[in-house]
This record gives sequence, structure tokens and C-alpha cells, in this order.
Amino acid sequence: MFLSGSIPKDFVGGIIYIFQDNYELYLTGIKYTLLISISGTILGLLLALVISIFRIQEVTSKDTLWTKIYKRISVFMSTSYVEFFRGTPMMVQAAIFFYGLAMIGFRLPILLAGIIIVTLNTAAYLTEVIRAGINAIDKGQMEAARAIGMKRGQSFRYIIFPQAIKNMLPAIGNELVVNIKDTAVLSVIGVSELFYMGKSVAGTYYRYTESFVIVAVLYLIIVLIATRLLTILIKFANGNLKINLLSSQSVPVEV
Repeated sequence: MFLSGSIPKDFVGGIIYIFQDNYELYLTGIKYTLLISISGTILGLLLALVISIFRIQEVTSKDTLWTKIYKRISVFMSTSYVEFFRGTPMMVQAAIFFYGLAMIGFRLPILLAGIIIVTLNTAAYLTEVIRAGINAIDKGQMEAARAIGMKRGQSFRYIIFPQAIKNMLPAIGNELVVNIKDTAVLSVIGVSELFYMGKSVAGTYYRYTESFVIVAVLYLIIVLIATRLLTILIKFANGNLKINLLSSQSVPVEV
């Protein structure tokens, strides 16, 4: 363990000294931050796709009584899920989830718990992104698809969703960037992400400002790189989506 007396007294010298002697810890923190944020965003998107199916249910006059009950329960449950996870801080969710399960004798690995929390939180936000993206498409698109004999599922798959995904991509990318920063709150349950490592280093030297400045700079670098890569990816994906939509002259219709 290094002694605080051996660190240069000046601010910049302290930053350089701390980073040189602990860069491996910071790199480990970056690794877990990226692992949790990327995994949580991807899994959250997949979960959001499922939840959004229930979230956009609409009761019609043609539905039977049981169908109406099913749709209303689906909308209520999915809405409650979204409102809970969007209305409470992720730090509180992590504490309730991790320590609550531990109270009943079910202790998850800390890293897995972190990924699950980010997944559940991300799914709530992306469910609304997907719903908004679908609702932004003109209703005439659905009516036209149904008029040529498509079923509701086909209409979403071939007509609505390909157009809506272009509107969703920036928000999905933004959610990844938010998750990279928000993994810091998982330190409350001991996840060894970047902020947790910075706090550990700060406690060793009793030089908190210098250590957290390093953490802030590393977060900034990660976010800037991620933002630039996402911009390139979104432009590429939008270009391919346009080509695919223009080249899709025929759509299979179930009769």
C-alpha cells in the first residue's frame, strides 16, 4: 500500500502519481462499466420489445369479453412496470433488489445483480421509446396494410416496425450513453465499476479530489468515444434501412 506522504503535494502531480500507480484498477473499473452498460442495454432492449407488445394493446369493439380483460390487464401491468422503474432511482432499485434477495437467502453474484438492475431499468425507458416510435407512424400505414390482407402481426413486422426503428435508434444509443454513466450508482451494492474503483483508490491515499478527477476524465473519454461510434452506427443503419425498404417490393401476406 502506498503512503499518502509519498504523493506529490501539488494537484496535477497527485493526479499523475495516483493514475500511474493505479491504472490497472481504473482499467478494471472501465471493463466492468462497459460490460454492465452494454449487456444491460442489449438485454433491456430485448425485454422492452416484449413489454411494448403488452403496452400498446388496444381494446376494440370486436374483442370478446376475455380478450378485453386480457388486454386491460396487460396494459395495466406493463404500465405499472414502466412507471415504477422510471419513477424510482436506480440506486434505490439496486439496494432493494440485491439486499432484498439476500434477506430471503438468495444472494446473486454482484456483477450479475448489476446487469439485471441495468436491464430492468433500461427496459422501462426503452419500452416508452418503442411505443413512441410506433405511435409516430401514421395510422394510415396500418390501415393500408390491413386493407391488403395483412394480419396485425405482419403489419407491425413488415410495415410499422421498419419505419419506427429509424426514429428509435438515436434514443437507444442515448440510453447506452446514460447507462455508461449510471453504472456508478451500482457502487451501492459493491459492483467494481469505474466509480467504485476510483473511490477505493481515493480511500487509500486520502486524495479524493484527484482520484475522482481521474474518474471523471475517464468517463468523459468513454462517453465521447461511445457517442462518436453510435453516430456512425446510426448513420450506417439508417442508410441500410432505407435501401431495404426501397428494395422490398413484395411482402408475404397470409390469407
